[in-house]
Amino acid sequence: MPSGGLEYRILGPIEVVRDGLVLPVPAAKLRTLLAALLVNANDVVTVDTLIDQLWNHNPPDGARNTLQNYVLRLRRLLGTGADCPLVTRPHGYTIEVAPGSLDLYVFDILVRRARTAAAADETDRAATLLRQALRLWRGEALADVSSDALRREVAAALDERRLDALELRIETDLTLGLHQILLPELRSLTAVHPLRERFWAQRMLALYRSERRSEALDCYQTIRGLLSSELGVDPGAELRDLHRRLLTGEITPLCPVRPRSRGNLPADVTTFVGRKQLLAQVGRLLTGNRLVTLTGVGGVGKTRLALQAGAELSGMFPDGVWLADLTALPEPRLLDQLVAQALELRDQSTRCPLDVVTEHLRSKRLLLVLDNCEHVVTAVATLVDVLLKACPKLKVLTTSRHRLGLTCEHVLLVPSLSLPPVPTGGPRGESPPALTGYEAIELLADRAAAAAPGFAITLDNQQRVAQLCRRLDGIPLAIELAAVRLGTLSVDEILDRIGDGFDLLAAPGTTTPRNHQTLRHVIDWSHRLCTEPERLLWERLSVFAGEFDVAAAEAVCSGCGVDRSDIVDLLAALVHKSVLLARTHGRRTRYRLLETLRQYGRRRLREAGMEEPLRRRHRDHYQRMAAQAAERWCGEQEIEWLSALRRELPNFREALTFSLGDPDQAIHGLEIAVNLTRTRVWFFAQALGEGRLWLERAYDAVPEHGPSRIIVAALLKWSALVVGDRSTAGRYPSTDEGHRADPVVSAIVTYAEGSHALLVHGDPHAIALLARARGGFERAGMYGDAHMTTMLWAMSCAFLGDARTARAAARDYLAEAEACGAGWAYTWTLWVLGLVELRHGDVGRSAASFGEALRRQYDIDDCWGPVWAVEALAWSAAACERHHRAAELLGVAHRMRRLVGVTLTELRPFHDLHAAAERRARTVLGEEAYLAAFTRGGQVTDIQRFVLDEGLAGETVQGRAHTPAGPRHGE
Repeated sequence: MPSGGLEYRILGPIEVVRDGLVLPVPAAKLRTLLAALLVNANDVVTVDTLIDQLWNHNPPDGARNTLQNYVLRLRRLLGTGADCPLVTRPHGYTIEVAPGSLDLYVFDILVRRARTAAAADETDRAATLLRQALRLWRGEALADVSSDALRREVAAALDERRLDALELRIETDLTLGLHQILLPELRSLTAVHPLRERFWAQRMLALYRSERRSEALDCYQTIRGLLSSELGVDPGAELRDLHRRLLTGEITPLCPVRPRSRGNLPADVTTFVGRKQLLAQVGRLLTGNRLVTLTGVGGVGKTRLALQAGAELSGMFPDGVWLADLTALPEPRLLDQLVAQALELRDQSTRCPLDVVTEHLRSKRLLLVLDNCEHVVTAVATLVDVLLKACPKLKVLTTSRHRLGLTCEHVLLVPSLSLPPVPTGGPRGESPPALTGYEAIELLADRAAAAAPGFAITLDNQQRVAQLCRRLDGIPLAIELAAVRLGTLSVDEILDRIGDGFDLLAAPGTTTPRNHQTLRHVIDWSHRLCTEPERLLWERLSVFAGEFDVAAAEAVCSGCGVDRSDIVDLLAALVHKSVLLARTHGRRTRYRLLETLRQYGRRRLREAGMEEPLRRRHRDHYQRMAAQAAERWCGEQEIEWLSALRRELPNFREALTFSLGDPDQAIHGLEIAVNLTRTRVWFFAQALGEGRLWLERAYDAVPEHGPSRIIVAALLKWSALVVGDRSTAGRYPSTDEGHRADPVVSAIVTYAEGSHALLVHGDPHAIALLARARGGFERAGMYGDAHMTTMLWAMSCAFLGDARTARAAARDYLAEAEACGAGWAYTWTLWVLGLVELRHGDVGRSAASFGEALRRQYDIDDCWGPVWAVEALAWSAAACERHHRAAELLGVAHRMRRLVGVTLTELRPFHDLHAAAERRARTVLGEEAYLAAFTRGGQVTDIQRFVLDEGLAGETVQGRAHTPAGPRHGE
């Protein structure tokens, strides 16, 4: 990567520095062009994007020619020839920047380190790193850039990152007891950012700790008034909770604003009302017992109680509180795998997932929350029994409509919310007492405040409100469904509409518990109050497992009474009625039915005879999605496709279960399983074991003789080979001469054979086999598969060929990768380029490619590639005579391989380089020093920081400046 000794600064006015001297960039358009390239450093910025940002989406005639002129002028400023970092790429330009030479890169690395240190309670170090990061800011981002488009689209986001870092730095200072010193700064920050609640919370805490409690409480009233007048909203949950704790004196002088805890509990989206005694009871049970099950009818609040208890008890569990939501689990055999994923375990081996989970939890002091267990209660009981016996410090909290039946289980029935008594009639003329302290009333008031701002509980209507809550038996879900109607109906009108149905509930001889009937009746009532299209959509949405998006709802649920063009509005209506939950993540909104409402919708769908047709439509949608991903995955949107597939795994599981359970539908399930494997999503989502399970089920479900079964066998063989599982790979035949005439079958089988030759035997014949498979995929139009084969072909040339062959293959691979612009695939291009340098060129340059591959893999949250990038960095370090570093990296890589279950001894070319690096390090260091360094590496917890931030610690990886540019995704 050419750098020419240049440094770039965009956290303030634009500056270019060469050898300590600032180079003038006098022209406004040149500054804009440089800024547009630097905020996307090492990525291709298209010509159209640059034109839009240079001329604020209103370009003049001849803008492309003018842009070329600006590019030439900028090149004269930055350097000429091979030293010029401004490079022309297909469709645009890129500026090649080494990580340490752009202030934004350095800022991000320092903040990332600081967050890691803060999470590890290394507060002093976190504060130091944050001060270093914030000192890089010399004013507003892109301060002297004239482009409104660039400032609107980029500068605001950069300034938000600075404010986030500033909030974290103030929090660390509060933890360090610097509250009095912080007060002037916080007063200024709340004046400049008057609607930023976090600064107000920090100011309130600093005042309180400075023994200025009344001023702290005044701050709350100030921000509450600002939010109300400016935005029409109340303070958020954090600020309200802090205010309550200040009032009650729950915050001690050294108590941080919010406790830090590990785990994966979701953030609250609504306030938690009441249940104080019940929460205390859950805490007491978990203090003295290891398994607690919360039971109760649907809608009574078991999940919400479990999550709140987990959050409040997190201080008891140093290793965190971890949630596994089993709602969308269609197959009990996937339970262990799902729990492993919830615990963020990245084991993709053939080891039993239960063994992986058990090993991880054996010494952990941790609370595992298993939510919605009733449909897989037997499998859950088996899992929990094994874990509690093997992991002495583990505690488990489950929610289920049925108890697990284990002898150590303590069952806590979750009752309805507390209700006011039926009035007995006091003296005439006496006003009824105010209804306070009743949980059902509090919940109705809280939810109505959000859904029906004009509603209020008054002395005039409070008895009718109490009557409504009693009619609803204090069931939280029933109360929430009624509360949303208070925006369009009065309390009396709601009571009138549900009265007749509740009279029927009192019929003698009924055997169904009243609260079951109550919830069913309220859901029936909510269903009736929906319009006909809303009712139909509610029922049809029940075929989704977990979350879904608008496009999926349109594809699966439209037609026959639900117009496709109306679905967005219908979804909004169901969200408003509290039937659906909506969650916006990034640029997309995803929806989910509450489980009780989903089961209700599914029952109505079944009664109408429409369950199977809708499940087929659901399956067809996800079958198309998998096919499109397999066709397009190796391209500029590769990361978006992989991320989308990972989000939709619950729905793919549902579609696979539906198809593979019926011999007549099995071929559809086979196609889904094959296409998901072709996209490599199981690698990306750390679920290779699950991918193999579905392939095995597909293999068993289709006829024994046929091209589809041969394809599945080849993919199973390949999936086993890449983790070194030779015995499993040998169970599946990869040849069937009767189907060789089919070009797709032939290409896939040849690919598996070439992989076997490379990975198992280190046989140079792999080069020819993979080249032939590559050609077959290209002729069949399977370009993603062809690119994957190109990767293995180039890798085999680097491992097994001569220097000329290896370099030629690497050039072909690089050209192909740059042309397709695929982010995940490009990380492997960098890896192969590093391997070519290591084996046939400048070993010092190999580390740059391996390191950049690793950096990009972490950027896109890849769960597979980092294993091999760290291993390769160890080979490079050993070849560069950095033997202490090599031994440490070998220790890191060994730990990572154990986590993903790779057997290196069964991967011949990888094992040979590993053995050579280990042998050199042992010989030079001696056995004792080698083992010490290896052990030190194996104990590293923040692998990304340990490996990638070395340059900022003063040990710049050799050759980093030579890393080739390429597409960068995931930022």
